[in-house]
Amino acid sequence: MDRPAPAGCGYWRLAAEGNLFYTEAPDHYSCPVGAHTHGVELPPETAKELNAIVQTMVGLQYIKLEEIPAIPRRQGAFGVAVYAPLADAPCEPDIVLVRGTVKQLMLLAEAAQAAGVAGGGATMGRPTCAVLPEAMQSGKTATSFGCIGNRVYTGLGDDEGYYAIPGAKVAEVVSKLAVITEANRQLEVFHLARRVQNPSVS
Repeated sequence: MDRPAPAGCGYWRLAAEGNLFYTEAPDHYSCPVGAHTHGVELPPETAKELNAIVQTMVGLQYIKLEEIPAIPRRQGAFGVAVYAPLADAPCEPDIVLVRGTVKQLMLLAEAAQAAGVAGGGATMGRPTCAVLPEAMQSGKTATSFGCIGNRVYTGLGDDEGYYAIPGAKVAEVVSKLAVITEANRQLEVFHLARRVQNPSVS
């Protein structure tokens, strides 16, 4: 990286644009919250900044202090993080992150359920980056509505969200996706016909 992104999720956008690159721990210091969820050990000054950000969020009643320990955090020493479009990944991915509309994520979630790899937790909110360690550590998929910071740094649309799939489970999800998509197509035809036959339902 030529220079660190202002937020860790900004690297997601760069990868989605077709870039292949890696980051080291200092590349995440500019985003203390993201560094925390990624398991990056922060230098003292950056750790103070993280505490200040948390206190601001608590003061705004955006988050409760007792919620902090429950935020998923990647375990183990941080070496590098490799970012790339899936087709260009130079190694087996730990996580495949999909950004899509609600309908697109619905299809992925149903495919994951059919494959038996869907996570059982609620759809996540802030911080968005916590969806990565959640999926990594559970070995199951995880969904996120995003957060306001992520939407600012990535341009995530109001109708979009994220779906995180453990890299080892991607093939299983993909194997069910065509069947689920076709089933939804046929069910849509069925329900549209039913609505026409029962106008009061509309």
